[in-house]
Amino acid sequence: MYSFDSKIRPQWLLYGSFIWISGSSAAPFSSDQVVLTAEDGAGAVASENMECSRIGRDLLRLGGNAIDAMVGTQLCVGVTSMYHSGIGGGGFALVRTADGEYETIDFRETAPAAATQDMYNDDVHASIEGGLAVGVPSELRGLEYMHEKWGDLAWESVVMPASHLAREGFSVTADMVRYMVAGMKDAGRDFLIDEPSWAEVFAPNGTLLGEGDTMYRTRLADTLTTVAKKGASAFYTGDLAASFVKTVRDAGGIMTLEDLTAYRAEIREPLSTTFRNHTLYTTGAPASGAITLNMLKTMEQYPLPPTPATNLTMHRYNEAMRFAYGARSLLGDPDFVGGLGPYEASLLDNATAAHTRARILDNETQPVGRYAPHALFVPDTHGTSHVVTADSAGRAVSLTSTVNLLFGALLVDPRTGVVLNNEMNDFSIPGVRNAFGFEPSPANFIRPGKRSLSSITPVIVEAPDGALRAVVGAAGGSRIVSATAQVLWHVLEHGMTMTEAVAEPRLHDQLMPNEVWLEYTFNNETAASLAEKGHRVKWVREGLSAVQGITVLGSGKFEAASEPRQKNSGGLTA
Repeated sequence: MYSFDSKIRPQWLLYGSFIWISGSSAAPFSSDQVVLTAEDGAGAVASENMECSRIGRDLLRLGGNAIDAMVGTQLCVGVTSMYHSGIGGGGFALVRTADGEYETIDFRETAPAAATQDMYNDDVHASIEGGLAVGVPSELRGLEYMHEKWGDLAWESVVMPASHLAREGFSVTADMVRYMVAGMKDAGRDFLIDEPSWAEVFAPNGTLLGEGDTMYRTRLADTLTTVAKKGASAFYTGDLAASFVKTVRDAGGIMTLEDLTAYRAEIREPLSTTFRNHTLYTTGAPASGAITLNMLKTMEQYPLPPTPATNLTMHRYNEAMRFAYGARSLLGDPDFVGGLGPYEASLLDNATAAHTRARILDNETQPVGRYAPHALFVPDTHGTSHVVTADSAGRAVSLTSTVNLLFGALLVDPRTGVVLNNEMNDFSIPGVRNAFGFEPSPANFIRPGKRSLSSITPVIVEAPDGALRAVVGAAGGSRIVSATAQVLWHVLEHGMTMTEAVAEPRLHDQLMPNEVWLEYTFNNETAASLAEKGHRVKWVREGLSAVQGITVLGSGKFEAASEPRQKNSGGLTA
C-alpha cells in the first residue's frame, strides 16, 4: 500500500480515526474495534481537537515519540481548525530531548523580499485581508526540521493521518460553527458561503454546514499526500508553490517563488529561569516567552500566600502582568534588532524581579506610563492553536501555530486548499499611534525577511531533580502570555493539578487598553477589590484564550489537560 524508506516502519498505519493493517487491501475499520496495548505512562497529547489528539495518542502507541505525535496532531489541527492554524501559516516550538536538552524552533512567517516599512501607510486594512497581508508560509519547514532530527516513525506515517481525515471527512464541531460565524462577522461578509473557493468546503449545497455535518477538504488532502510522499520541499517548489503564489499575487500580494525557496526555520537558544525550585524553559524573541516568565519571577519575590487567591495576591499578580506587558514593546526579531539577548536575560533575573516588586503598590494601580516608560506599543496578535506532547523517555514538545486572524488573509488557494495567513498584520506600522498616543515600536517595523513579534509562549518545566514536570502553552493572541503564566502559577505555586489550573477563571491585563479583563466566572469579591484599587474591570466571556497542558505525575504517568472552554478539545494519555 505505502512504502517507507527510512526510520521505523510501523505495523499499523493510522489515518485519522481509522487504522489500516500495512499491506492489506481491506477497507478501513474503526479503531474502537482494535485494542492496541501500551504500557501505562507511554506519553500524552493535548490539542484543541479531540480527533487530532487521538492521532497523536495512537502514533505514540505505535512506537512513535513525542515529536512524531506532535507532527501528526499538528497537521490534523490544520485540517480541522483551519480558522486558527494550518500549513499556510507558521509558529514556534520548544523541544525537550530524551537527554534533557532543549531547542527552540522559530518557524514564524517572514515578510516577503519586496516588503517595505511603509507598505501599509495608505491602506492599513491591506495588512489584514488580501495578498499583501500574507507572510511566507513556514509551518512545514518547522515540522520537517523537527521530524528529521528527532522523529522515530517515517515522515509518511505521521503526515498521512491528516490527509486521510481531510479526504474521508470529519464532523463539524460546535467550536467550528462558532468560529465560522465569527469569521464572517469579522470580515463583514459571508465569504464562506458566497465565494466559490471557500463555499465548496464550507457550503457545498449553498448553505453553511452545521454542527454534526461532514466536511471534506479533498484539495488539501491531495496536497498533504504529495507532502507525505515527496517531503516538505514539494510545498515550497514546483506546481503547489506556483499555485498559491499565484493566488497571493492575484489578490495584490508581492510574494514570489524565491521567497518560498529561501525560507528556513531558525534554530534559537531557549530562555530559562527558575521559579519555586523548578526550571522553566521557553522561546525568546520574536516570541514572548521572556514576558511570561518575567511575570512569574516577580510573583516569586513574594512569600507563598496562605491561600492562592486572596484579593491582595490577585492585585499583585495583575500588577506584575502590567509591568511585564509594558516591557514587551522593545522585543522584535533578533536577526534585525540588536541587544535583545541581554534585555531578555535581564527580564528573567532576580534583581529585575525584585525591582519590579518594589514598584508595585499594594493599595492601588498606577497610570499606564509607569509601566511602559518607553511610550511604545506593539499591535495585538490574534488566532493561534496550541499542541503539547510528551513521552516516557522525557521528550516533550510545546508548539503554537497560527494563521493570525480567523481564516488568515481570507484567501484560500483553490488548487492546494491551503488557507493563507495574514501575519503581516503583526508588524508595527510607522505613524499609526494607539489610543494612548504611544508611538509604534520601531523594533517591530517591517523589513524584508523579518519575522514579526508574536505573543506565542511555549513552556516546558523541569522538576528540581531535572525530570520533566510539565508542558504548557496557549492560544489566544495577546492573551497567550497571561493565560500561560496563570496556569503555570496555579500548578507550581498553588499545587493545582493541570486540569484544575486550566479550568480556573482567568484574568488578563495587557496594559493597553487600560483595563483588566475578568471571565464571567471570576470571583466577584476579588473583582470588587481590584476596582477599589483603581483597576478598570471589564467582564468578558470565557474562551478568549485556550490552554493545553501536560504534567508528569510522581508515578511516571501523565495528566493531559485540554481547554474546557473549547467544547471539542481533548487531552489523552497513552
